[in-house]
Amino acid sequence: MSWLLFLSLLGRLPLVMPTCPASCQCSTNIVNCMSRELTESSLPASFSPSTQMLYLNDNQLTSIPSGLLDNLPSLQVAYLWGNPWECDCNILYLRSWLQWQQNRTLYRNVVCASPGHLRGRIIAYVSEDELVSTCQYQYCSIALLSQICLFIFILLQAVLLLFVILFLHRFRRIANVARQTTKEIHQHVDTWAPHSENGDDIN
Repeated sequence: MSWLLFLSLLGRLPLVMPTCPASCQCSTNIVNCMSRELTESSLPASFSPSTQMLYLNDNQLTSIPSGLLDNLPSLQVAYLWGNPWECDCNILYLRSWLQWQQNRTLYRNVVCASPGHLRGRIIAYVSEDELVSTCQYQYCSIALLSQICLFIFILLQAVLLLFVILFLHRFRRIANVARQTTKEIHQHVDTWAPHSENGDDIN
């Protein structure tokens, strides 16, 4: 009889029990990941769908992976302050998520840490144009760096070509000197040969 009761209770349990991320502490519907030095690479890939309160504050997060907060239908609040958020292309997802929240006053302390001209701005209120212009600046910087590298590469090729030309020019001079020396030696040999023959005739 006890086995039947056990099996009936077991059948009422969910097939998959949500697990708590290793870097966090969990209680009923609360996931606490605050002050864990979390970055984008060490941030848990997912949280339990039943999570209602999520603590990610006071870490080293600069952005949130796209879609991370979309699969939490029961989420009531996410604590995100105290992170060095970088307001560039990678922050667009978090900004969009914040703008969809009904009570934005809960997120007034989620502010940009960089770049300098956006430092201290509330992420939810930073315009998309400002973020896109930051992205364009980054792309321009990358393009400029690529052009500088290409210029250095071409300059090195030019220097190498100059050394090759100088070497060939020097080699040609040495070859001409060697050819002239060989010619003079042949001339001396040809001049010396008749004298040698005349000496033999006298004897």
